[in-house]
Amino acid sequence: MRKIIVLCGLAALAFSSVHAAEVKVQWQDPEKFTDIRPANDSRKSYRERVIRKFDEFFQQMGMKLPEGYNLDVTVTDIDLAGDVDYFISGAGNALRVVKDIYSPAMKFSYVLRDNHGEQVMQADEKLRDMGFMQSIRSAHNSDEFRYEKQMLEDWFERELKPGVEQHQHMLPKVSVKPAV
Repeated sequence: MRKIIVLCGLAALAFSSVHAAEVKVQWQDPEKFTDIRPANDSRKSYRERVIRKFDEFFQQMGMKLPEGYNLDVTVTDIDLAGDVDYFISGAGNALRVVKDIYSPAMKFSYVLRDNHGEQVMQADEKLRDMGFMQSIRSAHNSDEFRYEKQMLEDWFERELKPGVEQHQHMLPKVSVKPAV
């Protein structure tokens, strides 16, 4: 029984990675980012949590890319939605206050290569979602960093996914002749 469970688990992993690019994320001086300040947490542990979550976001996008592709991302700045206010509670407890004037922003560069190592896309991105509070998708979501995740997903759907689709349509069609 145990062998069957292990085999099923391995099969599930194999099928789940059929459409998965390899994603590498580098963080350039995250301690100098515009805003990844914690409200009631240590700076270091909060910064590590932010990095883990954003790594997950990029990995999730990689799952939507064709197998064999490689996405290398270098994050150079993050400005989280909202701002930390140390006086709003009156009790001295800091809170992250999210208002539409504190929009999320992110700067990163990326290189996307196909399964032959050819560069498909490359750019320096400066994302800012000024309308993040009006998004229906993230308004009813209580996940941490939901506004930033939505901003990245919108970028992926608008920029990266169409570029990959266009690249795949340009590739020569290769047919294999059946053995005689």
